[in-house]
Amino acid sequence: MTGSTFGLLDPLDAADGLAAASLPATALTVRDAVYDLMRRVGMTSVFANPGSTELPMFRGFPDDFRYVLGLQEASVVGMADGYAQATRNASLVNLHSAAGVGNAMGNLFTAYKNRTPMVVVAGQQARGILPFDPFLSSSNAADLPRPYVKWSTEPARAQDVPLAIARAYYVAMMPPRGPVLVSVPVDDWDAPSPPLARRCVSTALRPQPEAIGRIGALLDASRRPVLVVGAAVDRDGAWNEIVALAESHSARVWAAPMSGRCSFPERHRLFAGFLPAAREGIVSRLAGHDLILVVGAPAFTYHVDGSGPHVPDGAELCLLTDDPDTAAWAPAGLAAVGSIRLCLQDLLTRPAPCMRPLPARREIRAPVEASSPMSVAFVLQTLASLRDPADIVVEEAPSARPVMQDYLPHVRSETFYTMDSGGLGYGMPAAVGVALGKPGRRVIGLIGDGSSLYSIQALWSASQHKLPITFVILNNRRYAALQDFAPAFGFGPHDKVMGTDLPGIDFVALATGLGCPGVRISDPARLGAVLVEALTSGGPNLVEVRVA
Repeated sequence: MTGSTFGLLDPLDAADGLAAASLPATALTVRDAVYDLMRRVGMTSVFANPGSTELPMFRGFPDDFRYVLGLQEASVVGMADGYAQATRNASLVNLHSAAGVGNAMGNLFTAYKNRTPMVVVAGQQARGILPFDPFLSSSNAADLPRPYVKWSTEPARAQDVPLAIARAYYVAMMPPRGPVLVSVPVDDWDAPSPPLARRCVSTALRPQPEAIGRIGALLDASRRPVLVVGAAVDRDGAWNEIVALAESHSARVWAAPMSGRCSFPERHRLFAGFLPAAREGIVSRLAGHDLILVVGAPAFTYHVDGSGPHVPDGAELCLLTDDPDTAAWAPAGLAAVGSIRLCLQDLLTRPAPCMRPLPARREIRAPVEASSPMSVAFVLQTLASLRDPADIVVEEAPSARPVMQDYLPHVRSETFYTMDSGGLGYGMPAAVGVALGKPGRRVIGLIGDGSSLYSIQALWSASQHKLPITFVILNNRRYAALQDFAPAFGFGPHDKVMGTDLPGIDFVALATGLGCPGVRISDPARLGAVLVEALTSGGPNLVEVRVA
């Protein structure tokens, strides 16, 4: 059984027998025990880039398992991140010692910020030569990924490895979810191991009724409440509940700054838009509300320094979060910690409040006209008109994100993924992982030209697995996000921002070389036809769009 978002992990089920039960206990190896655990908890897809210290782990690899090869460790972790989010279960990653973990750290940081459950098994040199600082060993292996893992260890004995990986799985799945790492010496896999006992672990944590009662009373008494929703709403399967709460209170809904998921339908009558990652901007947009209820997000994520209050004058701040640390550093207000879905369900059991007047509707941007070169707005407007609402968008185009928020709305749960971290190199491999985790669903990778180059090896994995992904590369030939952000740091309109121009990159050639068909488009009259052909191809392809 795979881990459940709301239920129990690895329940004792008489019909779910141990794969190795027919073997005498003395014949079990560490490898046998770990494979049995992986099968029991549904981690049968292994995302990896192989190294010498990992080879014994994969001797006799089970026929019912899947090995997903990535051509670089950052791509491996990005794929595993997308897969874990899509399946709502921890993914298993295998990396090579210190070098592999080091290469993966950027996307491991993103997985930590995304609250993605992930078990990383890292190779280590043989125990007998570790005292001699051997080639390709990892000194202080458990410390290397910190602080961007929830837990990490190198077991003291070979027979402790299966129990450590079991613990890692449960830690990864406990809210707030996140990555963990277990370093395993190369000679441990053939060591004898006792079978792992079955356990039943609950992960659905309910907040204190007193806290929910106080928040509910404040919400009921509010004259003009506002909701701010973050990624944890969609991660915890609370889409229907947040819509019901907003509608029952006629509350305007803002998306939290830098949220990695869509947690409220962006064409809903109550949707107000997207908060900026700046204190003054947040306060100005929330002004006039007497109660701010932040659900599944920090209060608040800032990108630049600011000054003044964190909330408008006269407003009370309440926070529903699955992360005790987030509750601890919130600058003001009342916080309840627990499952977002259960928090909202408890609030919805309260008697319906008196109806309030509906807030003003969000203004929808007017359609844009074709131009040459094409604007990003025109490209995304065209894409929005052609894609199915059930299609999944995985985005990593930072400079285009504000435009996407106006012209490519997301209206269904689990149809949008991006990185909470701001670190690049996540989007292309995450699209591969999401497609693997949601077979039969069409995936659109919306990627900036600069972002794509951090993990473009993911095209090869998409091609090998024949996944229905259309990678749309918005090619503006620059790191536009940095150029656009430069004025915040004192750059004038004529100052050159060093290292931000990206001329002369042929993305179609790169895609073709990695086994993925590609096409370049600069004519707005042909854009629709090219996108339709790509989206209906049934396989991986790349569309490079030259934009202004």
